[in-house]
Amino acid sequence: MEEPAESLVSDQVELRRWRMSDLDALERAIHESLDHLAPWMPWAADSGRQQTSDFLARNQEEWETRQAFGYAITSEAAVIGSCGLMRRIGAGGLDIGYWLHPHWTGRGLATMAAAALVRQGFQLAGIDRIEIHHDLANPASGAVARRLGFTEVERVRAVEGPVAPGEVGIDVIWRMTADQWEARTAEHAQQAS
Repeated sequence: MEEPAESLVSDQVELRRWRMSDLDALERAIHESLDHLAPWMPWAADSGRQQTSDFLARNQEEWETRQAFGYAITSEAAVIGSCGLMRRIGAGGLDIGYWLHPHWTGRGLATMAAAALVRQGFQLAGIDRIEIHHDLANPASGAVARRLGFTEVERVRAVEGPVAPGEVGIDVIWRMTADQWEARTAEHAQQAS
């Protein structure tokens, strides 16, 4: 498969490709989440309607060029966050990024969204590994990787140093290989039967 499905469902969340018509919903979600996002997301310090519109336009372009596949995370018909698969770790790899509105955290929804991305990512042609990268000071992102069965493979000093106020400038890299995912999927299927 060359590109992922435009809509993915995972338990209590639905991921759907970002659309320009999502501008108001995304702007509201970002505005209501600024205190939650600002420590970890450098773009949150300079968010506004134009930046949000530019983000949505960039998502359309990146999808068309197959560089990234960005999704709205929705639950109960509300936009509650954002996630995506990005081709920025070299041939054969994708990395996952995600954030949730703070009202929706602590329910396993980020893990559900990331699981949907992993399933879909390994269905894309030529993908043999998927990674999650986060700053050492953000253990919540690492908890998602751990729950999904990713393996921590490396901690490296970020070349650009900390880029957001909550960061310490050490990137934690988690990896799942296609073989690990297949084994995990088979194990879960066997447990369910």
